[in-house]
Amino acid sequence: MAVLFRLQLGDSPSACLSDAGVERAHVVGHDWGAALGRVFASLVPDRVDHLAVLSVGHPATFRRTPEQREKSRYMLLFQFAGVAEQWLSDHNWANFRSWARHPDSEAVITELEATKSLTPALNWYRANVPPASWVAPPVVLPAVQAPIMGIWSSGDVALTETPMTDSAESVSGPWRYERIDGPGHWVQLEAPGKINQLLLDFLSG
Repeated sequence: MAVLFRLQLGDSPSACLSDAGVERAHVVGHDWGAALGRVFASLVPDRVDHLAVLSVGHPATFRRTPEQREKSRYMLLFQFAGVAEQWLSDHNWANFRSWARHPDSEAVITELEATKSLTPALNWYRANVPPASWVAPPVVLPAVQAPIMGIWSSGDVALTETPMTDSAESVSGPWRYERIDGPGHWVQLEAPGKINQLLLDFLSG
């Protein structure tokens, strides 16, 4: 029997699995979901069967290169409560559209407005990448024991390839890397057929 979870903010992966009577899970995450999935697989290895991470590499490799640090400068702006919210939403969300480049930005904006969830979303940055983290030593996590597949797309404007490929250093189990040429950051929405094909092949292995 397959049980599909879509975790929301504040959900505990272990608690969700236990509530459903599931011992081990295939974990798939994009962006912040990829970071959360990697931490979960590192700290609770007995609950993760396979791990697939899209776009975001290991936290220890994330700002390793000058190119990635340059692309991540917006995270410093997001630390300013109120200022970041105004910058993103002013002028009918013009800066949000330009920054996010989401293929369905109108639906995302409608959701952000209806649920007042812009600040909770920005709080992920404020809690996990505060300014001090930019000069702190790299994050140290136990190596991921489960088979892991990293997927990166060449059109990603926010993330470079090196943090993903260097993630192989933090894996003790099988590692697989897939580069997709063309799509941008929202690769699962821009190339769903290719992503689904890769996931089905990896997760059934």
